[in-house]
Amino acid sequence: VLVPLVLEFAADFRDLFEVRGARRPVRGRVLPSTVAGDTVTLHHEELDGFPRACVIAFCPAPARLSAEVAAFEAVVPPHGRVDIFVEVGTEPAAPPSRARFRAASARARHSVRSLRRRGATVSTSGRVFNEWLGKSRADLALSTTELATGPYPYAGIPWFSTAFGRDAIITALQVLWLDPTLAQGVLRFLAAHQATETLHFADAAPGKIMHETRKGEMARLRELPFGRYYGGVDTTPLFVMLAGAYAGRTGDLGLIEVLWPSLLAAMGWIEGDGDSNRDGFLDYARGAATGLANQGWKDSADSVFHADGSEALGPIALVEAQGYVHAAFRAMADLARRRGAPEEGDRWAAKAEGLRAAVESRFWLEELGTYALALDGAGQPCRVHASNPGHLLFSGLPAPDRAERVTAQLLGPAFGSGWGIRTLARSESRYNPMSYHNGSVWPHDTALCAAGMARYGARDGVARLLTEMFEAAVKFGMRLPELFCGFARQAGEPPIPYPVACVPQAWASGSVFMLLQACVGLSVDGWRGEVHVDRPRLPVGIDRLTVRHLRVGEARVDLTFQRVGGRVAVYPEGGDPSPVPVLSRA
Repeated sequence: VLVPLVLEFAADFRDLFEVRGARRPVRGRVLPSTVAGDTVTLHHEELDGFPRACVIAFCPAPARLSAEVAAFEAVVPPHGRVDIFVEVGTEPAAPPSRARFRAASARARHSVRSLRRRGATVSTSGRVFNEWLGKSRADLALSTTELATGPYPYAGIPWFSTAFGRDAIITALQVLWLDPTLAQGVLRFLAAHQATETLHFADAAPGKIMHETRKGEMARLRELPFGRYYGGVDTTPLFVMLAGAYAGRTGDLGLIEVLWPSLLAAMGWIEGDGDSNRDGFLDYARGAATGLANQGWKDSADSVFHADGSEALGPIALVEAQGYVHAAFRAMADLARRRGAPEEGDRWAAKAEGLRAAVESRFWLEELGTYALALDGAGQPCRVHASNPGHLLFSGLPAPDRAERVTAQLLGPAFGSGWGIRTLARSESRYNPMSYHNGSVWPHDTALCAAGMARYGARDGVARLLTEMFEAAVKFGMRLPELFCGFARQAGEPPIPYPVACVPQAWASGSVFMLLQACVGLSVDGWRGEVHVDRPRLPVGIDRLTVRHLRVGEARVDLTFQRVGGRVAVYPEGGDPSPVPVLSRA
């Protein structure tokens, strides 16, 4: 049978920020397309004359090819097939063919397999749960790009398929126990792109760690500051925190020696320009109107406010950012001592304790039983129940009794959607379950809160959150999105998608691994070459979990967690004694 097939195509060369809603008073022009044989090239000239192109090539050659249409007349035999190959790129290449397609497909499969196999693997007794683990691992591989500095997870598809600082650091922390090589690549890349000068347009200052980088037209022409942008208040202390966590996981002081000048520069910014009003807290206020109004992970314009719904004016000191600084001080103290500078280590440790006391004094709200979302520019607390204090638990700053009260709230009905933790309690003035940051559920946010709870021993709550996240993943086809709506769970109803969420998103894909680590209580002491397991739990419906090829120094160990009655036991596989000491507390 003769099957006519017509492919229509066009390109307006709109910048990604235009697609997202940015308006431009003037823009470049689309030029006439050129057609040659089996190839058509669409052309665009940017405002400064910079040329861009989109090349589309076909095989076999179309019966008719114009600047807008490729028409084929495929003769298909009985029970047969006809393949048409199409390649799209930015410059001419060899003609598409079956051989080129197969070679490219094989390279892609090999790349993803290599990334998935790197580091330890996790499997469970649950077939569907394993599907979630496999999909999450595959999505992390899909998101990871091999750069000159090593592997780097790009944030999310389609809006954030580029290098972000905060997202990559959190993703590296999520999988650090399984695969430290991702942290290596993230640390090297961010150190190489650390700010060295003050640029108000880019919110840059010496020592600051990059927030994001873009290569589109609007960024290149500086209509927006995101070509290389530093407007993330928490990225710099998170960078130091990751360096300390990586060293503790691996015992690798070699990379720390390479990074040490960058770590000192980061701490210089934290203690200097990062505290703009010199009140002892890390804060932010954008340098230009084109920058981000809010510069924590909740960076939408309406995400930091007072209890009455009024806007919080800067400079703003977010509660979780202080926790990250506290963790950065502690990391520098430990690393300095291991580098043979005990006095320097004591100085950093004293700073950590001083900040802990200041946060406990200024941020704790006894009447609310939680910590303030932030302090505004006048030093007034934002008396708002938000998920941010869960990140403070992750840093280990709060006193145990206060951590217990924060945990109880995060696990309670005001935050609990039944599918994870809401970013904002439903009693707050700006609560909206369909908002970006004021009542939605972000998997990575839930995972960080759970890891914080686990730090204080609340593993039963962590197991519940892991179960909720798994059940949400099942409804989303085993691929958790960047976020979803925070409506309360209803019998027989799935979670409500957020319409323009990134899928996949790196730190959403990595959330399952942070949740699992928090649930089973596993940590690796790279300095001593030991594995520690503290009061392990397993999610509902899972009776066995196995971690294979967990690297500890030069050795590897396989561990199995087994439900036995009302407890979870852990034992090394492959005989006794284990090549690595495994210290367990039931």
